[in-house]
Amino acid sequence: MPEVRDSLLAALRVEGSAVVALSGGVDSATLAVLSHLALGERSLAVTGVSASLSRHQRTLVESVLRARPMPHEWLATDELASADYRRNGPDRCFHCKNELYRLLREVADGRGFAAVLDGTNADDVGDVRPGRRAAALYGVRSPFLEAGVGKAAIRTLARELGLPVAEEPASACLASRVPETIQIDAGVLNQVEAGEAALREFGFSAFRVRHHGELARIELPPGEIPRALSPAVGDRLANRLQELGYRQVAVDLRGYRPAGLAAPFDPDRDLAFLSPGAG
Repeated sequence: MPEVRDSLLAALRVEGSAVVALSGGVDSATLAVLSHLALGERSLAVTGVSASLSRHQRTLVESVLRARPMPHEWLATDELASADYRRNGPDRCFHCKNELYRLLREVADGRGFAAVLDGTNADDVGDVRPGRRAAALYGVRSPFLEAGVGKAAIRTLARELGLPVAEEPASACLASRVPETIQIDAGVLNQVEAGEAALREFGFSAFRVRHHGELARIELPPGEIPRALSPAVGDRLANRLQELGYRQVAVDLRGYRPAGLAAPFDPDRDLAFLSPGAG
């Protein structure tokens, strides 16, 4: 889709120079590459590194940089230092993005970059996104959103650019797996990350480990649920997650849903427990 690509490149050139938030997902990766194509060395991709960034996401960033070398830096962030973030209320995302965007703005202002950009796209507008308030505070621009470009078009652009993350499933930060009733700390985030790493090793294509204290609620694509429930896989999967500290392990029979954390569930109707003696 050369017309979309050319339009985005033209808009990015108008910025003159930019710092681009690169998380490793397809949206931010595509934007970072387009910004580099438009601005060259006047574009800097920056990845915030904290307990909420999984090792898998960091690996994705590294794969993008190998495929499309560009100026890039890792930037330490510390949202866990904020009591408001740890409290895990409805505005948690604001406090996380406030930390990231504040630091990106400092980088931009300190080094003379004109803009700070993120990969928010036109399909994101229907979601509840407290982080957009933080973006407004620091003047963060969203070229895909401003151009009306959605996820499908971004994936097409990513394929055309040869990005290894073109087909990568959407993935929010690790804290998004934790319901508001549970406070966030590094231990909880590490437990979720390890659980999802196990699911990746088992070969599942898209997944979430939803953290409910002693219960790990696993979401999978509907077509992959029977495999998870089979004795050959389910018993091993339960053992792995129990080794991480979960007492109960269950598969959500309603399947993978990006917004599944907020949806209430009935343990007797919606969950198939893998843990021995649970349910």
